[in-house]
Amino acid sequence: MVYRLNEEITFPDPRLGDEDGLLAVGGDLSEERLLLAYGYGIFPWFSFRDRPYPFWYCPMQRFVIFPEEIHISHSMRTLMNKGTYHMTLNRDFDGVIAGCSEVDGRYDMNGAWLGEEMMAAYRHLNRQGHAISVEVWDADENLAGGLYGVTVGLNFIGESMFSRQPNTSKLALIYLAKVMQRIGGKLIDCQLETPHLKSMGGRFIPYEEFMKILNPRGWDLLNR
Repeated sequence: MVYRLNEEITFPDPRLGDEDGLLAVGGDLSEERLLLAYGYGIFPWFSFRDRPYPFWYCPMQRFVIFPEEIHISHSMRTLMNKGTYHMTLNRDFDGVIAGCSEVDGRYDMNGAWLGEEMMAAYRHLNRQGHAISVEVWDADENLAGGLYGVTVGLNFIGESMFSRQPNTSKLALIYLAKVMQRIGGKLIDCQLETPHLKSMGGRFIPYEEFMKILNPRGWDLLNR
């Protein structure tokens, strides 16, 4: 079942959504609504040219990477050891989200979802300390790749990643996983399975297990 949202900042039980994960339509991209959504594993995803309002998804099988399970291939280790690139955290969020929107002509493709309204919403979350970026820089200090996402406690909800030079999005993900290992981070939510993410250790877990890690209090509320 797909629910229609109104001005009230609330969501239905995510377990009541459609099989493909679509839960609700409508509402807005305000900070309050986004933070409530992410606390239950819900995220907005819609073609900004074709839809006048957000579509909200919450798949019941979550594709995640546990930081300690990140797979680093031999070729990636070789690239890392060369020292061609260096990584930073939250140095250029605006540059990263722009890269995610524009690289390889993404912005002009049919079904493009990272439009101006969406980017503005995540920039605001970043300014408020709820979203972070990882940047990959080449030797000339050009932004070669990166990723961004939303933080929920010690969890990272990945939104998008990009590469302007080969394998730089992989470098960003490895760096993120290593940072999370150092701080006791729990999981990286990839939202959708891709061969790229599967090769780096991504796997499916049930929504119930996902929520117990992401937001134990939220899971308790759902089960009342």
